[in-house]
Parts: sequence; structure tokens; C-alpha cells
Amino acid sequence: MTPVAERLAGWAAGLEPSADDLALAQRSLVDTLAVAGAARRHRIRDVLGGLSEGEAWAALAHVLDFDDLHMQSTAHVSAVCVPAVLAVGGDARAYLAGAGVMARLGGALGWPHYAAGWHATCTAGAPAAAAAAATALGLGPGEVATAMALAVPAAGGVQRAFGTAAKALQVGFAVHAGVRAARLAGAGASADPRALDQWLALVDGDPERLTAAGPAVPGGLAVKLFPCCYALQRPIAAMLAAELGGLDAAAVARVVVRTPASALAPLIHSTPTTGLEAKFSLQYAIAATLLDGRPGIDSFTDEAVARPAAQALSARVEVDARPGGDGLLAGEVAIEITLADGSTSHAALDLPPGAPARPPSEAELAAKVADCAGEHGDEILAVGWDDAAALLREWVPGPQRTP
Repeated sequence: MTPVAERLAGWAAGLEPSADDLALAQRSLVDTLAVAGAARRHRIRDVLGGLSEGEAWAALAHVLDFDDLHMQSTAHVSAVCVPAVLAVGGDARAYLAGAGVMARLGGALGWPHYAAGWHATCTAGAPAAAAAAATALGLGPGEVATAMALAVPAAGGVQRAFGTAAKALQVGFAVHAGVRAARLAGAGASADPRALDQWLALVDGDPERLTAAGPAVPGGLAVKLFPCCYALQRPIAAMLAAELGGLDAAAVARVVVRTPASALAPLIHSTPTTGLEAKFSLQYAIAATLLDGRPGIDSFTDEAVARPAAQALSARVEVDARPGGDGLLAGEVAIEITLADGSTSHAALDLPPGAPARPPSEAELAAKVADCAGEHGDEILAVGWDDAAALLREWVPGPQRTP
């Protein structure tokens, strides 16, 4: 059988993007730059100076957990593929090549891989970053396959990093490894493409699930409208659907969230003490929605988490997890809010806004960009692949080394 790396490299080399593919690439560029712009004042910037450009840009794009997601692989595709491509001067086609490789490789890993505790953005991300950068550098199929094999040693990352700077940094490590592997392949380094097959077997992936069919990114990408883990997008949206306007949060006696267990997989912080931990806390997300209405970036700061009202409300949130499920959007989420006077309010939701089947409108995307980037919003909405790197260089402290 043809090695997986060669199959994916052949697909990438023959990619002829459709108009829909190119529209997705442009939306992904805008969304990634917006969330990176929102993070330009985050304290993670203080530790990025010694990293490579792609590495630093990826960490900046991912640290707020506001970047897009490929549902079938549970991987943040654009936080990997946009920085990898921009670091070597690539374009939309190179992005789509990397994103398509990442989606397909992530699909071969599947939900069991993520459920086991792997951070799929990094495991699928390192070989995908190699494919993206190698395509951007104009390498042929054989060299793209070699680059992917050279990135295998970096194809790791675990979910215990969630809620710390390590989550964003390990995404950066994957990008750095991919760009480095592409440059090495272009310089003539050799590698056995079957290394990717062996790695897939070791992490329980199934190469039979790989397919060249469909659009560049099969299944599309989910765009987040709230700055936190994707597993919280649906509960927050359900809370907002309960029409809580005017509700006194102090009058809430109890909130019960009913959901399939799989939809809770990354939510590992039930009593967060920092803003980063809060992005992976169902209890805090419910409390923040009650207090803030639509949770924004300021809802997930250390100071916001420390609010006595937020701590009190978080303690009143109960989770009723039904066994099973096969992803973050399995089944539906149901919310029951009980007030001190005994009255109740209910809401249920299967798909949050921004999901591939409920894509954001132009107005919603523009509003997100404006919220994230402030005075840079119009610039980001009009950005192209040729000038995006210059914008990122304004936001990340230098100097960065190049692989």
C-alpha cells in the first residue's frame, strides 16, 4: 500500500482549489489574524521572543482559544496552517494543502485519539504544518512526503496542558517543527515516508479512513463566537437562548447542564483559578454567561474568574453527563435554571452558532473581528496573504529566530 505521507503529498500537489475552498481560506486568514490581534496584549507575548516566527504566531493565535476548529478531528487547523504558511511566504493554496492534510490526518486519528487525551491540534498539526510549508516553498510531492516524515518526532501534545500557556506553546512547537522539516526536505534531507504510517499505528489511527474526496477541508471549519474551548460554545449559546435578559444572577439557585459525556472531554477545570483554566470550565462558563450576558475576552481574565459572584454561581452549576457520545457536538445540551423562588427556565441546543452547519454570517464575523482587533479591525478584514505576515510582526516581540 502507498505510504500515507505519499498519498497525502500527492493529494496536496494536485490540489486545485474551488471558489468555496478559497473563500474558506480567506475567512480562516481573517479569523486567525483577528484572534492573534486580540492576544497581542496577553502576557504570553513576554515569552515569545526566543521562538521562531511561525512558532510565536501560532502561540499568539491559539492562546485565547478563540480560533477555528475542524470537528471531525477536534483540531484547531488554522492556528497551525496559517502561521506555517505565512512563515515561508505562502498563499491560500498552500494553506488549503496543509489544512486538507491536517483534516484528513486528523480524521484518520478520529475521536478515540482525542478521547484518549491527545491534543490533536499538535499530533495532526506537526505533519500538516510540514505539508503546508513544503507546498508554500514549492517542493514536489516526494519532498512534501519527506517533510511530513521529518515532522513525526514532534507529533505529540496532551490535553493536560489545557488551561496553561503550554497549550498554546505546544501548538507553536508543532508549527516550528513542520516549517523546519519542510526546509530540511527542501535542502535534501532524507526520511522514510512510512514513518507516518508507523506513527499512526502507534497512536491507534486508521489509515483506511483517509480519502482524497471532497472539498479541500472536508467537513469545513467551525468558527468560535465565544473566546473559550469549543466544548463551551454550545452550553453558552444554550444559556443565551434561555433569554436571560434582566435576570438577577444572584437569584439563581441552581443550574443543571445535561449533555453527553463526550461533549465534556476537554473541560478539565471544574473550579478554575485563572482565566486560562476558565476557558476549560463548564461551571465558570455558565456563571460568566449569567453575569456578563454574552461572554467576551474580558470574561476570561484572572480578575473575572476571581469575582466572588462568579465563584458563588460556579458552585451552583451541576452537570448531568449521559454516558457515551462521539464528539464535542454529540446529542444536544439541555439547560435548566432554577431561581430562588422556585421558578425555572429551560433551553436546549444541538448546534451552536459558528458550527459548519451554522456558519457565521458576514456580520457575525465582522463583529468578532472588531471585538478582537479594535483599531486593526478594518485592516484585518481587508488583509491578503501577501501582507498578513507584516501585520503579525507588529504584534509579536522580536527578534524571532528562523528554523
